[in-house]
Amino acid sequence: MSKIMGKLQSVFVIMNFILIAASIIALPIGARHRRNDGRYIFATTENLTTWPTGWAFMLSWLSPIWTIGAFDSCLHLSEEAAHPTKAVPFGILMSIGSCWLFGFIIMIVLAATINPDLDSVVSSKFGQPMAQIYFDAIGKNGTLGLMSLLFIVQFLMGLSILVAASRQAWAFSRDGALPFSSFFRRISQRFGYIPLRTVWGCALLAAILGLLCLIDAAAAQALFSLAVAGNNLAWLLPIFARVVWGQKKFKPGPFYTGDMFSVPIAWTAIIFLVFGILLSMFPVGGPDPTPQSMNYTVVINSAVWFGALIYYFIDARKWFTGPKITIASEDLTEEQQVAIREEGLEVKGTDGEEVGKVTNTERERLSDEGTSV
Repeated sequence: MSKIMGKLQSVFVIMNFILIAASIIALPIGARHRRNDGRYIFATTENLTTWPTGWAFMLSWLSPIWTIGAFDSCLHLSEEAAHPTKAVPFGILMSIGSCWLFGFIIMIVLAATINPDLDSVVSSKFGQPMAQIYFDAIGKNGTLGLMSLLFIVQFLMGLSILVAASRQAWAFSRDGALPFSSFFRRISQRFGYIPLRTVWGCALLAAILGLLCLIDAAAAQALFSLAVAGNNLAWLLPIFARVVWGQKKFKPGPFYTGDMFSVPIAWTAIIFLVFGILLSMFPVGGPDPTPQSMNYTVVINSAVWFGALIYYFIDARKWFTGPKITIASEDLTEEQQVAIREEGLEVKGTDGEEVGKVTNTERERLSDEGTSV
């Protein structure tokens, strides 16, 4: 099953590029008699909210932040990848890079072919501004064709995210971090050694959350913003923990930006991720939202985050000691062994020997060498 899904991922990527190419080609041709000029594309701003234009511009960052939000999916499949220490970082860079490049091209095409009356586009009778852009440029039949392809691509994207989410949920279950971990950590041999239970568990949870979109637009917007805030927090915490507490234990892999750039890049990422979390909490329409236009992301996120904290302090802290660590003792420096042992972790190498034990002699020697223990 894993091999089949791997091949299907290639099909999904190809279909994405087909949709991108079709839009880039069809829209300019269909709107050839009324294309907007370069000044409109690159130098015109319109603010349809009641926020100041400067802050409305900042809120517009939510769209690209959300668009690239699944670039870490390949990370969750790293245990099934060949040469993951090189392939996964390369996959992340390729994901972000391709989103940036093709997203920039698509935005130019959309700005060149959109109806300058943006109110009519946003309030389209179709309920989807993208459908209105297609309709204005290529008519009914072309719109049906490209929107159908877009729906298919979105469904396939959902499958890809489900695969990544199921692997992530399985990894948490393997470490005993989730409720009912003993149930979800089991691997299905019949279907090719995949975490079948976490696949169905994630699918069921996604379906339940998806029902919230049927309530109204505010609930749907909160779910989309939840993807931004939740992902940003998940990326922020390990980066922050590494630069603040984990430098002594950090072991660079084959893909490394170097001692000079690694920490500054990490702090830049932390600042940007905090910025993204704050953005996702703001009502996009203006500073005086109604119950219908309110951004309820802060409510949903608070429920998830504080619920997880309560679960940890009431029960999980009694038995959860962190991720299971499996490392070769020869790959650790003495300083890393000291740092790990100082946190009270019982770490054994692949040979079964305990590593990281600090003796008084070692403590004195490392202290003389200027190493803090």
